[in-house]
Amino acid sequence: MADRRPIGVFDSGVGGLTVLAALLARLPDECFVYLGDTARLPYGAKTPATVERYSLQCAALLRRYDVKAIAIACNTAASVAVPAVTQAHAPLPVLGVLEPGAAAAVAASASGRIAVLATEATIAGGAYERAIRALDPRATVTGLACPLFVALAEEGLTSGPIVDAVVRHYLEGLDPLIDTVVLGCTHFPVLAPALRAALGRRAIVDSAATTAAALAGLLSRHGALAEGGEPPAPRVRFLATDGVARFARVGRAFFGDALTDDRVELVDFAG
Repeated sequence: MADRRPIGVFDSGVGGLTVLAALLARLPDECFVYLGDTARLPYGAKTPATVERYSLQCAALLRRYDVKAIAIACNTAASVAVPAVTQAHAPLPVLGVLEPGAAAAVAASASGRIAVLATEATIAGGAYERAIRALDPRATVTGLACPLFVALAEEGLTSGPIVDAVVRHYLEGLDPLIDTVVLGCTHFPVLAPALRAALGRRAIVDSAATTAAALAGLLSRHGALAEGGEPPAPRVRFLATDGVARFARVGRAFFGDALTDDRVELVDFAG
């Protein structure tokens, strides 16, 4: 029998909506609960212990909605919290965006010279470098912390002279031998036009589609796919821990006009 329970997805804010969009396209029979922890963003400047604690709280909140799997659609959280969330909620399937992103980077790079653009916490933890080198020991990985990219995305600034200046600030010294750049934060894809202009012919990897494929495989192995028939309505339930109207406004840059204010519910961890 098809498992009609929803899939839980969380991020510190709206960036994970890029992953949600890929999940909706890859898993058309599934429904989702998306949580943006907007009261405590950004995660990228927090300590690993704090990010792990926040992630456990997000996962516990999603469990209230009887989710059948959890996708951690935040690279910072995925870089430190997947083991803790997996242990706390076993045998529930848990997947982070980092491992699929690393696999996509290795597949895209001809030279093995890869740059990862991410938050300070993700870069400092070295999780992408470890994941990439586990797949390709010859790889040379350069990590670049780009914290202002998150601020731009959360303000809905996706193009224009300010964005161009910030992109140049971070990328102007990038090694010309690097052939692949990983967008190691789910906020960054909305800046793709400016990033593409700065990166030239380098391959740009965003983990959303790879994560969607990986989650489909994980659900299949657990016998948890909702195959066939119409998914329950609404197909996506949006939750935010603060600033519902702002979440919807900024989120439209990631998800489109279907994300209206009245579709977002305000929640807190106290239950």
